[in-house]
Amino acid sequence: MTYPLGLNLSGRRVLVVGGGPVAARRVPGLLAEGAVVDLVAPRVTGDLRELATAGELTWHERGFAPEDLDGAWLVLAHTDSPDIQDLVAREAERRRVFCVKGGDAAHSAAWVPATARAHGVTVAVNATGDPVRAKRVAAWMAARLESGEIPVGAHRASEDGVEREPGAQAPGTVALVGGGPGDPGLLTLRGRRLLAGADVVVADRLGPTSLLPELSDHARIVDVGKRAGYHKVTQDRINETLVAEARLGHRVVRLKGGDPFVFGRGGEEVEYCHAHSIRTEVVPGVTSAISVPAAAGIPVTHRDLAHGFTVITAHEELHHVPYRDGHTLILMMGVRGLARHCETLVAAGYPPETPVAVVERGWTPEQRCTVGDLASIAATAEQRGVRAPAVILVGRVAALGEDDAVGER
Repeated sequence: MTYPLGLNLSGRRVLVVGGGPVAARRVPGLLAEGAVVDLVAPRVTGDLRELATAGELTWHERGFAPEDLDGAWLVLAHTDSPDIQDLVAREAERRRVFCVKGGDAAHSAAWVPATARAHGVTVAVNATGDPVRAKRVAAWMAARLESGEIPVGAHRASEDGVEREPGAQAPGTVALVGGGPGDPGLLTLRGRRLLAGADVVVADRLGPTSLLPELSDHARIVDVGKRAGYHKVTQDRINETLVAEARLGHRVVRLKGGDPFVFGRGGEEVEYCHAHSIRTEVVPGVTSAISVPAAAGIPVTHRDLAHGFTVITAHEELHHVPYRDGHTLILMMGVRGLARHCETLVAAGYPPETPVAVVERGWTPEQRCTVGDLASIAATAEQRGVRAPAVILVGRVAALGEDDAVGER
């Protein structure tokens, strides 16, 4: 069992016995914490020699002697001799000096943990003497601290006197965050950090909604989700909400599905905020136009099949989209009226045998892909009960998709 404890080593003497690679890794961290480092070793690495030459530490070019421990608050033993390691640990115990005995965690009085550091927060990880396991856990923690998945708060004063983490959102501003196709793992690091510091989250239905219960612990959630045939909140009302909340001094995050500027009406929201003197930030998201086909194994471009792609909404006039062999057409919001869309494309010059794939609910456990051609896909989709949200691909690459059942990935 270990008792977790942080040590203030500033101005305190720390003895390091041994001058090899392990000692070379430990010493910079001790110096960074302000420790007065005495190094005892007949030979040292080049890095340690440079630190000694620069006066950063005191190097005693000889072997260990028990009296080296006198006045030390902590000793780190990192030699390649088991006998010397035992001697250092034994003498440290007799003098009541905590000893880190390298390579022998079971007989150490202290351990150097693996650490994760981000945004002024340090997390130390001990794993019952298993350094590899501790490092893996620390790496996992560091990624989540850095991303904002673990909120760390703000502790650094800005010019306006407000305590704020570097890079954090300022109060009274709006950040439009692209949430990607719905899987929280596809949210950007910047998006995660902004959500972690938000006071108010104005959320769409198609974003990573599984995060909302977690976010509600520190932010008020305003649900403005829309679905086919029913707009819970009008766009005008959404715009007004963003400005009103920002004027109250809140950090407002507008969490949107996909990318805010790809059929997300993000441009309108930014314009409205700017017209009312509200500063904004836009964080790009992974657009479902490309990521949902990828989830089904369909590349929108392929050297042998497609050299480009076009993304439009099915609300557009499809007869303005001429057929181009070797080009992928991606239709958003096109499930309703699929039969009519297919007829329009055929009338515009698309061969009836052009492959079509409809990918429903991409990046969710209910993802499903339905494949056919322009002549048959509407009937197949109706038979299978295909529903929005879905992305429709028209072109050669669509044939790379495979029909699957709900839940199969």
